[in-house]
Order: sequence, then C-alpha cells, then structure tokens
Amino acid sequence: MSSDSKYPNIDQCNPSACISGNIMKCKRIIANIFRKHLRPFGITDSQLSILFVITKANSVNQKRISEKLHMEKSTVNRNLTRLIEKEYISTDDESVLFTTENGKEFLEGVLPHWNNAMAEVRGILEKDGENAINLILNKLSG
Repeated sequence: MSSDSKYPNIDQCNPSACISGNIMKCKRIIANIFRKHLRPFGITDSQLSILFVITKANSVNQKRISEKLHMEKSTVNRNLTRLIEKEYISTDDESVLFTTENGKEFLEGVLPHWNNAMAEVRGILEKDGENAINLILNKLSG
C-alpha cells in the first residue's frame, strides 16, 4: 500500500472489525436459530418479544414496549398490528395493551419451542459467550 494513496481512509478501513457489523451478524445467526424453532407457529422473534413484554407486564402501552425493547415505534406498531390480527393481544380505550386468553394459550404452547431455541443458542455460546452478551447489553443500556 502506497503512502500517497488517493483513498487513504478506504485503504486503512477494516470492515471485518466493525462493531455494528459484527453485532448484526450475531443477531442474524441467533435469529435464524429462533426462526427455525418458531416457524411452525407463524410468529417472529420480534413479535414474540413484544408478546412477552405485554404478558409479563399484564398491561402496557406502545411507548413502553418501544423503550423496553429498544425498538423503533414503527416496528412496534407493525408487530402490534399483526398480534392484534391474530387475537393474541388487545387494547382498551386508553391504548393500554394486554394479552388475550388466546394469546396466553398460544404463548404457553410456543414456550417449549422457544426454550429449545434458547438451549441451542446457549449450547453454542456456552456460559462465557452468554455472559459476554449480557455484559455488552448492560454496558450499552447503561
């Protein structure tokens, strides 16, 4: 590499060291594992995360879901629409979301498969990998 390169920034750039790119690759690999386990249920990991938040909170609004999951409001809205169409969640007059009986029954049935996906990922990451992910999340959420 010549020191008088016309594109020194490009010459010095190492995309394989990009933190964002590497995190996105990890996300895609893990998402593919969850997708494999959740495919028979017709639900995405994002929709399932939202359903978990609503169910565990008993009732919550869209803004709180967005904050808790660090999701764009438009992404939350799109997924909420799908969950409402499937009758897994409902909303009251004050835009408070809650899980329907149908949603709770669905969640009860899907949880063993979610646990299988968790076990597969944990088997790959082992304890040190899972701890590393939790450390990264805590530092970024900080």
